[in-house]
Amino acid sequence: MHFLLLSACAVALATPAQAASGDRAVAVDVAAGRLDSALLQVAQQTGVQLVFTDPAIGTKIAPRLAGRFTTGGALDRLLANSGYTWRYTGPNRVRVIARPVAAALRPAALVQEAPAASPASDEGRIVPSNDQVEAALTADDAAAAPAAADDIVVVGSQIRGAKTTAALPVTVVDERQIANTGAVTGDELFRSIPQLGDVTFNSSYLPNSSNAARGDVGSVNLRNLGVGNTLVLLNGRRVVNHPTSRADENLVPVLTYNTNAIPVFGLERLEVLRDGAAAIYGSDAVAGVVNTVLRTDYDGVQIEGQTGYPEGTSLTESNLNLLLGKNLGGGRGNVTLFASYATRSGLRSSEQDYTASDDKRPLFVGTRFEGVNALDGRAAITPWGSFQTVGNVQVRQNGTVLTNASGQFHIQPSTNTGCQTNATTGLKNGLCIDDGTNTAAADRNLRFDPRVAYDTYIQPKVKRINLFLNGHYDLTDGLELFGEAGYYSATTDSIQSSSGTLSSLPIVIPATNYYNPFGPTVLNGAANPNRLPGINAPAAGLPVTLSSYNIADAGPNLVHVKNDQWRALAGLRWEWLGFRWESAALYSQATVRDTSDGISATALQRQLGLSTPDAYNPFNGSDLANPSGADTTLSNAAALNAIRITTTRFSKSTLALADIKASRADLLTLPGGNLGIAFGAEVRRETQLDDRDPRVDGTITFTDSVTGTKLGSDLVGTSPSPDTSGRRTVAAAFVELAVPVVAPDMNVPLMRSLEVQLAGRFEHYSDVGSVAKPKIAGAWEVVRGLRLRGSYAEGFKAPNLEQINARVVTRSNTRTDWIRCEAQLRTGAINSFANCAQGFAIQAQRAGNPDLKPETSNTWSAGVVLEPRFLEGSLGRVTFTADYWHVQQKGIVGIFGEGNALIADYLARVSGTTNPNVIRAAPTADDIALFAGSGIAPVGRVDYVRDQYVNLLPQEAAGVDLGATWELPDFGAGRFSFAANAAYLDKFFLEPSPPIQELIDARASGKINAGTNIADAGSLVRQNGKPRWRVTGSANWRYEKFELGAFTQYTGDVEDTGLIDSAGVPWLIDSQMTYNLYGQITVGNKREGRYRMRIGVRNLTDAKPPLSSNGFLGSLYTPYGRYWYANLRASF
Repeated sequence: MHFLLLSACAVALATPAQAASGDRAVAVDVAAGRLDSALLQVAQQTGVQLVFTDPAIGTKIAPRLAGRFTTGGALDRLLANSGYTWRYTGPNRVRVIARPVAAALRPAALVQEAPAASPASDEGRIVPSNDQVEAALTADDAAAAPAAADDIVVVGSQIRGAKTTAALPVTVVDERQIANTGAVTGDELFRSIPQLGDVTFNSSYLPNSSNAARGDVGSVNLRNLGVGNTLVLLNGRRVVNHPTSRADENLVPVLTYNTNAIPVFGLERLEVLRDGAAAIYGSDAVAGVVNTVLRTDYDGVQIEGQTGYPEGTSLTESNLNLLLGKNLGGGRGNVTLFASYATRSGLRSSEQDYTASDDKRPLFVGTRFEGVNALDGRAAITPWGSFQTVGNVQVRQNGTVLTNASGQFHIQPSTNTGCQTNATTGLKNGLCIDDGTNTAAADRNLRFDPRVAYDTYIQPKVKRINLFLNGHYDLTDGLELFGEAGYYSATTDSIQSSSGTLSSLPIVIPATNYYNPFGPTVLNGAANPNRLPGINAPAAGLPVTLSSYNIADAGPNLVHVKNDQWRALAGLRWEWLGFRWESAALYSQATVRDTSDGISATALQRQLGLSTPDAYNPFNGSDLANPSGADTTLSNAAALNAIRITTTRFSKSTLALADIKASRADLLTLPGGNLGIAFGAEVRRETQLDDRDPRVDGTITFTDSVTGTKLGSDLVGTSPSPDTSGRRTVAAAFVELAVPVVAPDMNVPLMRSLEVQLAGRFEHYSDVGSVAKPKIAGAWEVVRGLRLRGSYAEGFKAPNLEQINARVVTRSNTRTDWIRCEAQLRTGAINSFANCAQGFAIQAQRAGNPDLKPETSNTWSAGVVLEPRFLEGSLGRVTFTADYWHVQQKGIVGIFGEGNALIADYLARVSGTTNPNVIRAAPTADDIALFAGSGIAPVGRVDYVRDQYVNLLPQEAAGVDLGATWELPDFGAGRFSFAANAAYLDKFFLEPSPPIQELIDARASGKINAGTNIADAGSLVRQNGKPRWRVTGSANWRYEKFELGAFTQYTGDVEDTGLIDSAGVPWLIDSQMTYNLYGQITVGNKREGRYRMRIGVRNLTDAKPPLSSNGFLGSLYTPYGRYWYANLRASF
């Protein structure tokens, strides 16, 4: 590979410059259709670089063109009677401009032969004046649209003007298609593209902890191959990742570009290369590449405003956009600025029935899951506290047992069964003490529902700013300066649940607590009014451990997240030795400051230790009328104020990059045409910093004043997480060849043309070593209108900086302790695993791994492009595409997972052994009672599970992409166009590791119950966020000042693996079809002002998101129905 790269560069530099291609006649074959498309085809077929700054060209129709033509001859034919003309601006460079008003023919001053190759590539560059442009425009708003790129460079190839782009499966979403979707954010836009998979980073994901990315975020997951496997480019160069991670389906932290940082208003087009491209672009391009191309070369002022809202909610959304542009130096340059400001109110949980409560059981009435307790997602950690005496002392009152043998008890309403105290000798205000912990059966009404209690946010309030400036200027005739500067900032505010304790971070209530029912006999020199009479507790009282408790009377946690991202780039373009050279340097930085309310464990214990009425009272339960709702029994205001704190997590990522690359479309003339080449080198540095709050990272710890136990976190409900940081430097070199093997004029039977792309890339990472990967792609045109294409590529993805550099990270997630379910099933306490409620907050200790290796992949695809030429003319232009793709990934980074570890422990214990990675406490009296009669040895609650990031076994995915476009000619009733895009997932198989396969085999043989949920193994098609079919379609009609657009989106059904019946069959999340529609009218003209009004609706039929065990699946759907919007634009 090293030799290939060096040899290709040497050949390229040693080859003398060729004459400009514009003075040679070449075979040209262009179908009748839109003039802009015809011009680009001529440019590709003749090898020139073509520029036009007036997208109104897209409203013109070009005639059929076939034969041998010089560049000038072909352009003369296409532009005849169009109102446009052309001129050379350098060797192999042509600009199309508006024909001056007074001229009927192209002015003689603009008629010239192709200049000889020289560095003077932009001499005499002409940008038409507003008057000239207006003379060629209709009232269509296309005049205000952006210019075409200066050179024909399609994502997937670095060779400017290369014909091998026909071999690339690329989806291009232009401004009109964006308008069809109604998208105003990057997240909404990416959701509308079938191949872009589910969106796991999204604003509907609002955990009650800063341990995961939340706020104004969206992710990229092409083909569902995993977040981080898609390379995102902005104007052809890398972007910085969002600095906050989230655990993926393999439970490892992954990073992604934040799609909401994309200025949708400023987009000219979005290009999606649906093919492995690591050999061209480098790491992360395993699944493909997404390139966002922003507007350039705008001359004028455009102001746009939009407001919208979904029906039946209080959510409103407003956007204000500004586009400014100015041509400089008589056409030698341009500077374009666009700015966007957006606001969105929050969406509250009470506004939709499927989000109103964490108890989803009422939504499943009439289904086979009716009454299944697994659908009750209310928190087991509630304001109705569970406690345990220190030393496991069993407490009695006049001979009546108040605690179990292990000293455990809980508070409950006196109307619940099991009260051990009464109103005379026990607690007051309708409360009582029951022995043991609250149970899932008798005490289910005590579970806490924060959505009911606080009306929490499903989507946060958002304020977003996007600014982007780009420009270019010809410093000399052969040297162009270009640059970019961008800034994105967003703030989100939301209301989330109050804080609850973790079993792994216990807090002891001192015996002196004023409200302790087992407190001292004498308090503050007087009889203790709250000590229960007749108890066997010592006179000094008993301290009790706060085992499980939600501090709901402190109120909900307010979460404020601020994202900032900026980017600066400067570069030069020039011509030398017949090559187009480009070099640039960029620096980009993204930061997140996540601020939220919390409770200090140290301050809480201090307030718990007070012997006066202003002590914090955890023994007062909650609302008797609505036990699972808001806590109406508030502690002393001074105590609440004393324990509240604000915590901050600060994350930062940076990207510094410098590159140089060169390309030439006509290095050598071969029998089949011109050999194209591109080569280049790149150096980049990536850094990541995760600075946790001092109360979490070990700076401020909690030492229990009663037991002396020191814990790593002082933030109640949050496991300790150390700060992490990492950096890496990557040096890379690539080479790409575009090889024309057969040309049309060679008259080879059944092979009108054959073109091949060859590419290779070498990268050296400072932390994981070196890697080199190849790619080959080809396009075979069998006959005119029928093209076959295919590719093979090898890819790689280095582990991200967090996966390598993280120390032991503790995470707490609710997981089912399956051995306890088995015990209950055997004793008849439950009738199926679906009714098991033995889910607890399980702590997992996950360790980073500096020995991780890069993930590797092999990708191949084969497809066909059909353009039936016999339909041209009266039926317009039709194009069909179909591509089969296959990807195999090896060494995917993951962990075994605490859920799987508990299943493995279940299997081990019914087999007479244990899982050493599951660390448990000693069984309590309640635990012993639960296992009695089951034939299984009693076990205690899980303290924690040990795990580490490792390279797992292969993953294999395959599918089919289908596309169709149809552009009809104008029959006098306007112009119609139609498009369809479909993604079919045929295979997605994660090869189970030996430990996972052991669990699968045990479940199949009946050793463990079929209701267990073994995560991420086997076929994953139609599971969770991986539907088999995703389809979109669009239609547009344009007539004079009027335009209508329609868009439809279909998402196939998926299985919800979070809800499985006793036979192991999951709940099916239904498919959904939605429809969008907009209409607009444009009036005025460029000189006096052009005005456009658009009214649209998304989800016209008001389809609700299909029901899932969580209410709705946020990675596929949005939590509202029909959405109306109105847009007004003024251009000057």
